[in-house]
Amino acid sequence: MPDIIERLRQELGSKSVLTRDDAALEDYGVDESGLGPYPADCAALCETAEQVDIVLALANDTNTPVTPRGAGSGKVGGALPIRGGIVLSTERMQSIIEINEDDLVAVVQPGVITGDLQTAVEAQGLFYPPDPASLEYCSIGGNAAANAGGPRAFKYGVTREYILGMEVSLMSQERLRFGRRTSKGVTGYDMVAGFVGSEGTFGVSTELTLRLLPKPPAVQTLLAIFPTLADAGTAIGSLLKDGFRPRTMELMDKTAIDTVREMNGSPIPPGTDAAALIEIDGLEEGLDEALMRMGMSIDEAGATDVLVAQNDLERRRLWQARRLVSSSLTAACRHKVSEDICVPRGKMIEMIRRVESLGDEFPFAVACYGHAGDGNLHVNILCDEDPTQPEVERQLEAVTRKLFEHTMALRGTLSGEHGIGLTKRDYMPMEQGPALLAWQRKWKAMWDPKDLLNPGKVLPLVPRTCNE
Repeated sequence: MPDIIERLRQELGSKSVLTRDDAALEDYGVDESGLGPYPADCAALCETAEQVDIVLALANDTNTPVTPRGAGSGKVGGALPIRGGIVLSTERMQSIIEINEDDLVAVVQPGVITGDLQTAVEAQGLFYPPDPASLEYCSIGGNAAANAGGPRAFKYGVTREYILGMEVSLMSQERLRFGRRTSKGVTGYDMVAGFVGSEGTFGVSTELTLRLLPKPPAVQTLLAIFPTLADAGTAIGSLLKDGFRPRTMELMDKTAIDTVREMNGSPIPPGTDAAALIEIDGLEEGLDEALMRMGMSIDEAGATDVLVAQNDLERRRLWQARRLVSSSLTAACRHKVSEDICVPRGKMIEMIRRVESLGDEFPFAVACYGHAGDGNLHVNILCDEDPTQPEVERQLEAVTRKLFEHTMALRGTLSGEHGIGLTKRDYMPMEQGPALLAWQRKWKAMWDPKDLLNPGKVLPLVPRTCNE
């Protein structure tokens, strides 16, 4: 690595290369998965597409593993340098190149913070819907890599629906532009769909063209209190059957609500056992009436109380409580396993019941919250013991596998929005068969024949033979 590091310094500048002599390098060996640290040999902090090309070419020429990294906000270990080598960071690529009101597009570099983009486009009367809980610090490039979702995905869809085109640097020392700028287009294969969600295992995005919408003129938010989480899920099902289409429908159980209150304070009333945070948007005319009808429907479905945010401050406080759930749970226990299984909407109540049963079957507290509209539940296994102890580690693996078994039994999927990364890699055969996994390995090998780009992620490892 000394020669490689010296070449990186020559090409990028010494201030753009961190080594093990720099304490800051430690930050690039962890993310929000709770795994690690996995020490990298160095980190290359790129500012341009040309610098990304240089790093990938050097890694390819020297057979050095290279791990792309955005803001490090991922929860599945997707940005961990598990084989050392180079971390390629796009955090300095933060330029919003263009916001075009006529074309309804934005062109950005991958390091742009999602919340900053939303603020910029909304100032021009436009709207970028994807809103992961970490929007204040996660980056667009990372969102694209994981195909991030968020509360508004039920009505508006996930990140993939808002990426029209990409510029991507490859290990082959090529840079490709694909996709389009138009709202419609079916020329050739859909390369954007293939790269979005590939978790940085095919290439590194250096520019993204994003689809925008007109900003909804009005928003209304309500909080509904329920006796149980299953009751809240049932009420949301009733709303959908009644023809309502809110932009968000978020569930929170008692453990999640109480932990946020204890760690960060919360406007949700004490003693709440389950809550649903529901938001609608649209034209101001008629929105109040729709909110009233929705409140009546929720009340009839078993809510014990319905609270409506009276202004933007109250609305922001409610959303802050929801967005702090994950970090509050992390701070409240020694170790947290964060999963984001997704089941068909019609199976959500059954999945909630099965999740609650895990707390009785295993010696761990379980917190459940998530996006009720699309069946995406965030299940958190909370452990106060040392997770490295063999018996505790075995129990954590057992409860995780049991959760996935329940998910598969209900015809769900291992991840709704976090991705697979490292934490779910070895569970992939529970959902996908050998032939499908083999074809995906061929696809990966086409883009990265030497398996140097974010190696060891997404696909289960293939055991080596004694002759290899």
